[in-house]
Order: sequence, then C-alpha cells, then structure tokens
Amino acid sequence: MARIAGVNIPTNKRVLIALQYIHGIGQAKAKEIVKKLNIDEARRVQDLSDTEVLHIRETIDADYTVEGDLRRETSMNIKRLMDLASYRGLRHRKGLPVRGQRTHTNARTRKGKAKPIAGKKK
Repeated sequence: MARIAGVNIPTNKRVLIALQYIHGIGQAKAKEIVKKLNIDEARRVQDLSDTEVLHIRETIDADYTVEGDLRRETSMNIKRLMDLASYRGLRHRKGLPVRGQRTHTNARTRKGKAKPIAGKKK
C-alpha cells in the first residue's frame, strides 16, 4: 500500500483515482500531477515502481497544499472571518448557510434537526 501525504492510497485503483483520496487533490490536480510526471492514467498504483511513488510524493509535498495544512488553513480562514465579525463570519458563528441560501425552509444540513416550537400550530 502506497503512503502519500500521510494517506494510504488504495493499490488496486488507477493512479488518477487513487490520488483523489488525498484531501486537497481532486480530478484536475490529479491529472496535472500524472501529466507532469509522465505516468499513464490507466496504470494502477500496484504497478508503480518505488521511484515513481517517491516522485509523486515529492511533487505533492513541493507544489500542493494538502491534508492537515489545507484543513488548518481553511479553519484559520473561517476563524478570521468570525473574529472580524463580518457577515460571513456571523453566519458561520450562528451555524446558518453562508452563501445566501434561503433559511425559511430547507437549510436543515446547517441548522440541524428541526425543533418543535410550542403554540406554533394554528
């Protein structure tokens, strides 16, 4: 099992798909990495040599923000918005949708399970 950026990537999947198991690498970045290192997209992780896995690991470490660093950066950005008390920060603090979605109905993912209000029914 190949270990890249602290993640055990599956050996029986294609390289393009396996790289996407790393937080911060999606389809576009996976294609970019494979193209940069001249690795065939159809090859499986188990078919890669140790040097190729090492090259992938070095490329990701050098050029991309992934896993813990990315999570930390994202949480720091959200914390900064909350400290500034900007509109987006206030929405994060209240646990409401941040990007302008309606909250009268829906928004249950952010608001949590519906709480009954006494005397509301007419």
